[in-house]
Amino acid sequence: MAVIVWVVEGTWPACVDAARTHAPEDAEIVLLHVSEDDVAGAAHGAYAGLLGRRHPEHDPGTRLERLAADSAERLLAAAAERLDRPCVRRARTGRPEREIVAATEGADLLVLARDGDRDHLGPRSLGPASRFVVDHAPCPVLLVWPDPPPTVETLPPAPPPPPHGPHPPSHGR
Repeated sequence: MAVIVWVVEGTWPACVDAARTHAPEDAEIVLLHVSEDDVAGAAHGAYAGLLGRRHPEHDPGTRLERLAADSAERLLAAAAERLDRPCVRRARTGRPEREIVAATEGADLLVLARDGDRDHLGPRSLGPASRFVVDHAPCPVLLVWPDPPPTVETLPPAPPPPPHGPHPPSHGR
């Protein structure tokens, strides 16, 4: 069994704990972090456009890429330590939602955390990237709360009944 755990700043401990609890002992667990490339790309572009290409060693985009890689490595190391069992650590760069979906091809389970509104039950508990992943993952998804979940009293109100009451059953006419 192959289990992918999406490691994201702020929510990763809940995902790692869920994988430790729900993945079989013999599962191959992959801890996956995705760094967005848009910030470093913008810095590369700004440097090239404003200051030229004469001194690539001064390009701030390169420094941002290194900082992102170092941060991802530290986060993955902390996640592996918390998991406390054999695992594979992978770091990718790109659009997180697309990288995660691509990584789940052939996987048996994806573990991710809710990253939106943590105070209410409902669809807003997922941010845009997580919603995309949940909607497009080609494998089962284990969606966890990073904090204790809100109570059922936080459910949105039920929609109002139809204006003319329920429709009578049709008899094939």
